[in-house]
Amino acid sequence: MAGHSRFKKIKHKKAIEDKKRSKEFSKVSHEISVAVKAGGGDPNDNPRLRMAISTARRFNFPKAKVDDAIRKGLNPNDGESIEEVRYEGFGPSGVALLVEAISHSKQLANDKSAIRKVFSRHNGSLGEGGCVSFIFQRLGLITYPGDDRSEDDMMMLAIEHGADDCQKVEDEFEILCSFEKLHEVKEKLEKQIGEPSSAKPIWKPNSYVTLDNSKTKSVLRLIDELEDVDAVQEVWSNLEIPDSFNYEE
Repeated sequence: MAGHSRFKKIKHKKAIEDKKRSKEFSKVSHEISVAVKAGGGDPNDNPRLRMAISTARRFNFPKAKVDDAIRKGLNPNDGESIEEVRYEGFGPSGVALLVEAISHSKQLANDKSAIRKVFSRHNGSLGEGGCVSFIFQRLGLITYPGDDRSEDDMMMLAIEHGADDCQKVEDEFEILCSFEKLHEVKEKLEKQIGEPSSAKPIWKPNSYVTLDNSKTKSVLRLIDELEDVDAVQEVWSNLEIPDSFNYEE
């Protein structure tokens, strides 16, 4: 019986990992297609596509799927286009949320409805465009492993190549730059010190809100469920999670 129980736990864990992997593959595929739609199918002439393909390699995304995503970006099926959409709203206790999604044109209404329902289930509300985006800055974030380089050396290197800031967070260096310079800074750093762990645009809050343990959990449950919606790529909030936070309490 114990062995059977253990096997069930292993299967459950594998199902979670497979679901997460499938979601990441879907995100990468959508990003490649949108990058192609925005800038063409040649990575040499399309920095966003180069970055998407680099991300695909980190996730061991099969080359055949990369090629398929590029084809979809160039030639959508049945005239169905791929659309980037941003939703804005409020979570419990007024926490600001930005939801970035990629939808097929025929699915736009259904995806928006699914996102609205998640907000409602968690005592949040989907708002109009612009209702919270003014709280955030659009920036580029590049990360490298926190290796033998000192934080001062990495800061100098990052600034030299056009970044605005660099700090060590746990075991990674986080390099911030303007959104417009993301591709340029990433490629300059890559030529000198190798490929980064990640490079992507982010929404950084200008100010944060801190809530008690219970209210923080309510917001995180909302974010978790939003991230499970197929169309959703990223969810950003101005919630500050304190060091003392304990999800189990």
